[in-house]
Amino acid sequence: MSSYTGDPGDVKPSRPAFWNDPVIRGIFWQIVVVGGVVLLAAFLVSNTLSNLARQNIASGFGFFDAESGFAIGEAIVPFAPTDTYLRALIVGLLNTIKVAVIGVFFATIIGTIVGVMRLSHNWLIAKIASIYVEVLRNIPLLLQLFFWYSLIVSTLPRAKDALGPFLGFHLSNRGLNVPVPDDWAYLGPLVGILLATVVTWVLLKRSKRIHDATGETKPVMWPSIGIFVMFIFLGWAATGFPTSIDTPALQGFSFQGGVDVSSEFLALWLGLTLYTAAFIAEIVRSGILAVNKGQWEAAGALGLRRGQILRFIALPQAMRVIIPPMTSQYLNLTKNSSLAVAIGYPDIVSVAGTTINQTGQAIEGIAVIMAVYLTLSLSISLFMNWYNKRIALVER
Repeated sequence: MSSYTGDPGDVKPSRPAFWNDPVIRGIFWQIVVVGGVVLLAAFLVSNTLSNLARQNIASGFGFFDAESGFAIGEAIVPFAPTDTYLRALIVGLLNTIKVAVIGVFFATIIGTIVGVMRLSHNWLIAKIASIYVEVLRNIPLLLQLFFWYSLIVSTLPRAKDALGPFLGFHLSNRGLNVPVPDDWAYLGPLVGILLATVVTWVLLKRSKRIHDATGETKPVMWPSIGIFVMFIFLGWAATGFPTSIDTPALQGFSFQGGVDVSSEFLALWLGLTLYTAAFIAEIVRSGILAVNKGQWEAAGALGLRRGQILRFIALPQAMRVIIPPMTSQYLNLTKNSSLAVAIGYPDIVSVAGTTINQTGQAIEGIAVIMAVYLTLSLSISLFMNWYNKRIALVER
């Protein structure tokens, strides 16, 4: 007990008992909650393993090294029934990533175009965009997948009567057959495309820097087209002007050669892309509308055309509003790709399902699927959060 001596410095608050200290109590209850969760998880795992052992069901991931014994109709990497279950799951994972990446790319382009169309002063264009958005986003995605798959399989001709060839492309109810280069010499033009992309990016940055500093707009589109044509030609010339193309040709009941894009992939890509683009269009429209009207009026007073205002004034500011909800749509598209199993596309869910049916290890199979989608979703979120911070408005 403290006694007052007349000096204000001698007055010290008495410390509460440790069980009444808010900090200590907070730490205590957090330890209790974490311990409870760990004990519950340990009980569930132990109980599950005991039940599996009592029913003579093997547990663990040892089946990864066993021979799968089934074929996969569409694979980015070579796969045969003699390969392991682990390789089969990798094939399913790559197929899922392929659909997600291509779907996100085209959904972003289509959604942005439709979102800008909704703000058009042309009545017909705005109404067409509105009908597209209202129709596609209000029909369940699963029904749309069935629709596109039925449309491709039922209305397109058989392989022997395939539409085309148009530039070597054949379209039938089995999908799209695409000609591809079959000579490594084509790496020259490919390197040219990569170099042209880098040069164009530098040109865009330079144009933006000049515009920010002086307000002067440097042409970018036509110089970029010229750069691409020049670099591709130089790459083609450096490798001796190769002309060999692996063109698909009908042999028997199917096409041989080129690349086969299956009808299942086409239906899944169309369904996911058009469905997600409808939501992205609304995000883009709302982001542009979030830009202050005075910005449009001020830019118009400076003599900028509507396209220039959209490119230099509205969209850069709208991106800060667009990116967060756009991230959710990218995640939705990736997770919605699991509906591919409904139309027979061999994604990770389909391959894992076949694996579960053959091995009986459902818990491990479902755990693999959950781990895959969790990893993909967190990866997309991390990248988009990084990009969002990069374009965020810096307060000074």
